[in-house]
Amino acid sequence: MATSATTRPAAPRRRFSGPSARMWMALQGLLIPMLSVFTAIMVGSILILLNGRDPITAFEGLFEGAFLEPRGLLATFRNMTPLVLSGLAVAFAYKCGLFNIGVQGQLIIGSITAAWVGYAVDGLPPVLHVTLSLLAAVAAGGLWGAIPGALKAYADAHEVITTIMLNFIASRFAEWLISTGSTDGKIKPGPLSDPSQTGAIARTRDILDSAKLPTVYTVPPNFSLHAGIFIALIVAVAIAFLLYRSTFGFQLRMVGLSPNAARYSGVNVKRVTIMTMLIAGALAGLAGGVQTLGVNYHYEGNQSLSLGFDAITVSFLANNAPLGMPISAFLFGAMDSGTTRMARDAAVQPELIQVIQAMILMFVAADQIIRRLYRVRAPGFDGAQKRLESSWRK
Repeated sequence: MATSATTRPAAPRRRFSGPSARMWMALQGLLIPMLSVFTAIMVGSILILLNGRDPITAFEGLFEGAFLEPRGLLATFRNMTPLVLSGLAVAFAYKCGLFNIGVQGQLIIGSITAAWVGYAVDGLPPVLHVTLSLLAAVAAGGLWGAIPGALKAYADAHEVITTIMLNFIASRFAEWLISTGSTDGKIKPGPLSDPSQTGAIARTRDILDSAKLPTVYTVPPNFSLHAGIFIALIVAVAIAFLLYRSTFGFQLRMVGLSPNAARYSGVNVKRVTIMTMLIAGALAGLAGGVQTLGVNYHYEGNQSLSLGFDAITVSFLANNAPLGMPISAFLFGAMDSGTTRMARDAAVQPELIQVIQAMILMFVAADQIIRRLYRVRAPGFDGAQKRLESSWRK
């Protein structure tokens, strides 16, 4: 037919290759998180307006409090440190197809273990004492994280359920360890409680000076940044290398994409599952140890209230990329450190920041809302993408 004879074949779509392709994929990976943050801020602005406040003044105060004030900037870096490590704990497990909700419990176990080693072991030089305390936190968090890994591997127990239950067990177990007992002596105090503590909040003893993380910068009169920020950044690079430049990382990602294909390729899926949760728990335990040795100097009942749960948002905002974790954690650290200035300048409740953080996670998880809202095309499925709800599927 004349029509078909004159029709030119469609030109092939130009595809990127090599470094350009990797850069393009990285930009695509950042697009949804950035749009999610923007959308959450816009919704938060509407809520501020409905409350009769000025959103521009509120976010100006948040920005100035988080970045332009020396104490605020130090607080941003200090807040981001445990979030980088705990976010890595979520992302590392996610690469293996596991959803680690148990970061909070692993963090508590690591934190209280670091506190115990910090005050109970005496006579060590500072370098050895800090190292021993952090290693103890890593080991305790790793063992706590390995429990749901083993239950997943050998009993097919879903890690979401087991990690939630282990959060509850870790919280109550730590409360018993530091409990003060009853005033009449019928209920004895916990084995790690501080006998000199008479306040309402139970806690351990303060760690020794030799166990405290060194200070790298101080804003007078008494506001400092500890060396844990460098530990977090080094660990983020190490985890990226482990995931993308090692045989174990390749096996881990293969199990995450297709356990059956990994099994047929000779990968010991059970061993990889347990090792993944052990390493994830170790990262969360390190986050708790850094927080105890660098900020609080003891463990108390209301410490690290939501760090483990904030880590889930931090991890998914970074698209579960280890090298993106510091950026995501920096954003969340800034939100926390700037809330005081925002409340002072615009009389906006700090709880609004928590609402915005929750909306960010919601928009990242339900990315179809963002794609339809901003008409962003979904990239083709290349076997390297998983969705949040995929962990529930068998």
